[in-house]
Amino acid sequence: MEEKKYLKWYNKVGYGSGDIAGNVVYALLSAFVMIYLTDTVGLNAGIVGSLIAASKLFDGISDIFFGSMIDKTRTKMGKARPWMFYGYFGCALCLVAIFVIPAGMSRFGQYAWFFIAYTLLNAGFYTANNIAYSALTALVTRNNHERVQMGSIRFMFAFGTSMVIQTITVGMVAYFGGGAGAWRAVAVIYAVVGVISNSLSVWSVKELPTEELSSGDMSSGKLPSEEPAKETGRVQGKPEERYRLSEAFGLLIHNKYYLMICAAYILMQIYSATLNMGIYFMTYVLKNAGLLGVFSWAINIPMIAGLLFTPALVARLKGMYRLNLYGYVLGTLGRVGVIIAGYVGSVPLMLLCTAAAALGMSPLQGDMNALIATCSEYTFLKTGRRVDGTMYSCTSLGTKLGGGIGTAVAGWLLAYSGYVGGAVSQPASCINMLHIMYLWMPMALNLLITLILTRMDVEKANEKMRQS
Repeated sequence: MEEKKYLKWYNKVGYGSGDIAGNVVYALLSAFVMIYLTDTVGLNAGIVGSLIAASKLFDGISDIFFGSMIDKTRTKMGKARPWMFYGYFGCALCLVAIFVIPAGMSRFGQYAWFFIAYTLLNAGFYTANNIAYSALTALVTRNNHERVQMGSIRFMFAFGTSMVIQTITVGMVAYFGGGAGAWRAVAVIYAVVGVISNSLSVWSVKELPTEELSSGDMSSGKLPSEEPAKETGRVQGKPEERYRLSEAFGLLIHNKYYLMICAAYILMQIYSATLNMGIYFMTYVLKNAGLLGVFSWAINIPMIAGLLFTPALVARLKGMYRLNLYGYVLGTLGRVGVIIAGYVGSVPLMLLCTAAAALGMSPLQGDMNALIATCSEYTFLKTGRRVDGTMYSCTSLGTKLGGGIGTAVAGWLLAYSGYVGGAVSQPASCINMLHIMYLWMPMALNLLITLILTRMDVEKANEKMRQS
């Protein structure tokens, strides 16, 4: 039976454009906040890394909290859209605040300013906005193919935005005269772009009624049976019950696939954070900071190309499991090639292997939201409880925790290696560390993700429960 279609092409494109907003925040912070703080403000990389790590303690609490709040929300706009819309205004303000640290303030005051603004952004506003944005995948359609399409389109915008920001930011800072004032101007521009794109995304889709979301089999389009489920005695097709935060947490930790997705997503974001420290590798190892934009193209163009074909490949392979696994095998081998090319000193070969790795990693990026929806279905089939908003907390948790850990570790390693902020050249110990950070760490992270994906066949698990 053909699945019912819920969305037009402009709904999918409008939804996907919301990741412009997310990535003007994420890409700017992950790629440039460390070098802004160390080379413009003059802060110590190790202390900044420690502050970022401490900020993640608040993030761990806020993700599940906001996910649970979204699940409990009932408004005319729906459950997730209000959080996505209003949350982003706080994101924009905090982003600008990070890049307007007063020069005349004491050093302690500067560290405190950064920590407060960074924590409010990540643990508060970005969490509310990003979880709501991700959860919309499960709230505006019950068609799994449309979910894959939404995820692919979304990440095309995400990688395209990241590529543009990594390509033009250094030039924009120079255009505005360099220094703190230039960084402030760039942050304001990106914040305005983010507000506009986020607002367009919110109003491009409409959430389905709760009764329709809770009825029947989420992927087959069949009408619900009135037989009670074995595990809980629930009746299918009835609206979900309300539950406490502790209950939501319990539902999550008893879903092994949720834990796998969380682990994979965190590792993916640490991977991105290590590559985003490439500005240091380009500047001090390859001796050309402008190469950051070239490598960004080598990463993001293959990613976007792969995302274009992900929905068709998922349909052809009748699921996401094999596509994701085989893709990450290629991604890991590609990063092995980057290591070899890096030590040989061949930039063209580094770019080629970087592109191959990115192409292999693209399917998981494209179908991640659909995979989480399938993971949410696993909980629904086992317990009869709908926890879409809470389930999608793993995307915000992974983005912030993984990105934060990656940036924090980078700061610690730079400080440990003897990095001198703003220096023309760096000591040999720092150069060796940059090789480890940019070449070896991404390969190791891809290998770990591949191992997780060998166990990530949630689609098969769901099918067995439907047939039992």
